[in-house]
Amino acid sequence: MAPIKIAVFASGQGTNFQALADAAAGRQLDASIELLVCDKPAAPVVERARRAGIDTWLFTPKEYPSREAYETLILEELQRRGIELIVLAGYMRIITDVLVQPYYGRMVNIHPALLPAFPGVNGIRQALEYGVKVTGVTVHYVDGGMDSGPIIAQRAVEVADDDTEESLAPRIHAAEQALLPWVVQQIAHGRAALEGRHVTIGAAIGADKSR
Repeated sequence: MAPIKIAVFASGQGTNFQALADAAAGRQLDASIELLVCDKPAAPVVERARRAGIDTWLFTPKEYPSREAYETLILEELQRRGIELIVLAGYMRIITDVLVQPYYGRMVNIHPALLPAFPGVNGIRQALEYGVKVTGVTVHYVDGGMDSGPIIAQRAVEVADDDTEESLAPRIHAAEQALLPWVVQQIAHGRAALEGRHVTIGAAIGADKSR
């Protein structure tokens, strides 16, 4: 089975990028990370990609007249490389229809809360401020809205009475780093069926998915 070709979009530390890269290198993930797309050329994730021998496409958004302008160039690069799946792993920019339309159902995002609760930025902080007893992480398809796409999988994380953002964050990140490679593996094997807003994970869909 040939690995599915993926591009990872990230803006920061890159711990979820590293989880995917490690899983692929350890043959626990039937995917080849062909490209890192990063809007912050000095972000630590760029060095992670360099150490892993993964190509990067770096850009500074303010150098372009619009989101659509740089996304058009990104799309051209993705298509040139035959990218089959986009994984947003801490990418802190809104995605427009330039990428959403050609990659709908083939673009996923990881979010540090149990959607639809606490979308947008600071999901961990939002959960703590609201006083929930259980939060978690969500992987969902991207539809162009603010963390509004169909949910693929979630993992719950209990919140202790004395938790702070600093104490809860490591447990949230550990859940992300376990869930995201698992979801990508399900997609790589054709086990994720999207119908409307509902996603079913099961046996390979349709014909034999061996590649």
